[in-house]
Amino acid sequence: MRRLHKAVVAMSAAALLAVSGCGFEGIYDVPLPGGADLGDDPYRVKVQFRDVLDLVPQSGVRVNEVPVGQVENVGLAEDGWTAEVTLLVNGDVTLPANAVANLRQSSLLGEKYVELTPPAEAPSQAELADGDLIPVARTNRSVEVEEVLGALSMLLNGGGVEQLNTITKELNNTLEGNEPDIKALLHNADRLVSTLDAQSSDITRALDGLNRLSSTLNAQRDQIAGAIENLGPGLQVLEQQRGQLVTMLQALDRLSTVAVDTVNASQEDLVANLKALLPTLRKLGEAGSDLPKALELLLTYPFSDAAVEGAKGDYFNLYATIDLNLGEVLANMGRSRQNPLQDVPILGGLTSGQQGTPENAPPPLPVPGTQSPPPGGQQSGQQPQPTGVEGIFSILSGGAG
Repeated sequence: MRRLHKAVVAMSAAALLAVSGCGFEGIYDVPLPGGADLGDDPYRVKVQFRDVLDLVPQSGVRVNEVPVGQVENVGLAEDGWTAEVTLLVNGDVTLPANAVANLRQSSLLGEKYVELTPPAEAPSQAELADGDLIPVARTNRSVEVEEVLGALSMLLNGGGVEQLNTITKELNNTLEGNEPDIKALLHNADRLVSTLDAQSSDITRALDGLNRLSSTLNAQRDQIAGAIENLGPGLQVLEQQRGQLVTMLQALDRLSTVAVDTVNASQEDLVANLKALLPTLRKLGEAGSDLPKALELLLTYPFSDAAVEGAKGDYFNLYATIDLNLGEVLANMGRSRQNPLQDVPILGGLTSGQQGTPENAPPPLPVPGTQSPPPGGQQSGQQPQPTGVEGIFSILSGGAG
């Protein structure tokens, strides 16, 4: 027995010396039976995770639930915030270069393993090779049972589930007896939502217009700021002239009072004037388009529009003799039944036979439709004819002939 004990101690020491000479780093360096077949030429791939949970070295690596490798090392990436896992994958396994790595669990209480799968989008033409890196953007992990149980425990214990009974009772007490009001509220809400949905295009246009207005105001921000800054002197002037403005408004108030009194006092006369103006306006309305056409014809005198058709060329020849002799003009004006210039001291002598008119001057021409006055003067009952400047305006307006 003593010899056997010495032999065991010697063999243990030899084994320890051999292991220490090969760089033994812990239990993870001891090969485990039943692991994945790595083949003769495995390749290494580094995968970065935000959280590796309790993943340890010697954990499995699978593709479509088939073991193809193992976890060689678990550590921190260079940024110090991301976990970096080194995988040993069988060299015969072919994966695209943009493969995805997920951290899975074999069963409810089973071991963790890394699953490598092709991406959901189009796979890369290149293959995953030794030394490649799968970044955090292409990694994920499954939900832990502990997380599910913790969330359920929080919901059941601190999430207010025990208060659902109280909430339900209070809600029933609130709605009991108010069913018509609740129905009316729901009906109005439905109508409001329907109206808003029907006017969604208008609301969209209004929002777009508001967006354009905001953009325009933003583009003219400097001008608006300058205008606001320049309002200061204007407001100061208004402050200085406040007394005058108040006086002006008071005067306008008095003027409005006087205007109202004037309109009230002259109401009957104003109505009478409007009624007297009604026949004139009615006749103008009956004239219609004849009056504008007559005015157009006035501008074409002496050649009307109908004379254009008789023209042989593009113009007319017009020969006119105009007598601008002042004596003749005054004589023609004096040939009326009543000389309108007889009361004018100078002009009356030029047109009256008693005040310098030539004896052989032709007698006044009678106006058609009237009778010559008797030599003795005006007939009885006849109104006196206007004379002087008033007679001139009367003749021009057709009042005397």
